[in-house]
Amino acid sequence: MPPILTDLIAQNLTVIFCGINPGLKSAWDGHHFSGRSNRFWKVLHQAGFTPHEIAPVNDASILDFGYGLTTAVARATVRADELSKDEFADSIEAFKFKMTHYKPKYIAFLGKPAYIAFSGKKLIQWGLQVEEFCGARVWVLPNPSGLNRGFTLADLVTHYKELHEAISPI
Repeated sequence: MPPILTDLIAQNLTVIFCGINPGLKSAWDGHHFSGRSNRFWKVLHQAGFTPHEIAPVNDASILDFGYGLTTAVARATVRADELSKDEFADSIEAFKFKMTHYKPKYIAFLGKPAYIAFSGKKLIQWGLQVEEFCGARVWVLPNPSGLNRGFTLADLVTHYKELHEAISPI
């Protein structure tokens, strides 16, 4: 069984990026978004969140920019669609506790499945959501996984840049 991937989290972050669950490679490596085909770090940089592309081995440096990383479900899998509805249901209270404790300004769900499971909504749109979640504004972004070929790199950057522009002072 792969190890649990440790959250990179601190009090009062601007954004906590919430993946659906860790990929197996990330769990074994001990670093978020370490799969070769995962585009998270490239997208984060190109969207303006970081001045350079962070290497997965340096993932903890994301905290220096006021951002954190967590997952909705702790169990690592090859594909997020391997998770059951029960796993999301079993994770919601711990996730709510974590968000209430750490008080991020924004929670950015990477992909719709976790937010759909946690909010109880059937249909959601990309981007800023109307409702807050545990006192944080919610943004839903496309999943940067290399398995998500419905979004090109440019599409991902466009979506992530909308969040970056929304949180950046003018």
